[in-house]
Amino acid sequence: MRILIAEDDFTSRAALAGVLKKEGHEVVATVNGTEAWQALQQPGAPMLAILDWMMPEMDGLSVVRKVRALQSSQSPYIIMLTTRGEKADIIAGLDAGANDYLSKPFDSGELRARVQVGQRMVEMQAALAAKVEELQKAFDQIKTLRGIVPICASCKKIRDDQGFWNKVEVYISEHTEAEFSHGMCPECMAKMYPEYVALSKEHNQ
Repeated sequence: MRILIAEDDFTSRAALAGVLKKEGHEVVATVNGTEAWQALQQPGAPMLAILDWMMPEMDGLSVVRKVRALQSSQSPYIIMLTTRGEKADIIAGLDAGANDYLSKPFDSGELRARVQVGQRMVEMQAALAAKVEELQKAFDQIKTLRGIVPICASCKKIRDDQGFWNKVEVYISEHTEAEFSHGMCPECMAKMYPEYVALSKEHNQ
């Protein structure tokens, strides 16, 4: 997957990129908070980001706050990279919206493990978003059937969006997943087959 890293130190940035590329990821490298923030606003931006806490122009915590303020339905998974080991600092990062953190100097095995967790979360988020979109489309179809449906007062055909008149069962089949089982109501049976109805009454008597 595409992963954004924001690290102003060349050595740390190169080490991060090396580990991630070895795992098959595509790396988008930035050198300060401003570049990272700009990259995360672009269409198709990476859905996983590793941000150094202390960076020039804009620190990692500020980037996290700006990203979370966007309130997007698909927000990136963010790992904070920091030398700050105090619990208060870690809590501050998580409270700002970071999903995880990694201490510097980082261990390559721990980096891979935390990225794998982030990747699973991103994939789950994407699957959930796809399901929500699918449900929204189904809901929109239901709303269409609940609206005003132009129906002929005589033959009961329904006019579709293209202006064609269709039988009721054809229209409903195209707009829902309903299946029809044809039968005949008593009124129609009496009108079309009066002999059968009369015989049935005699039999019941």
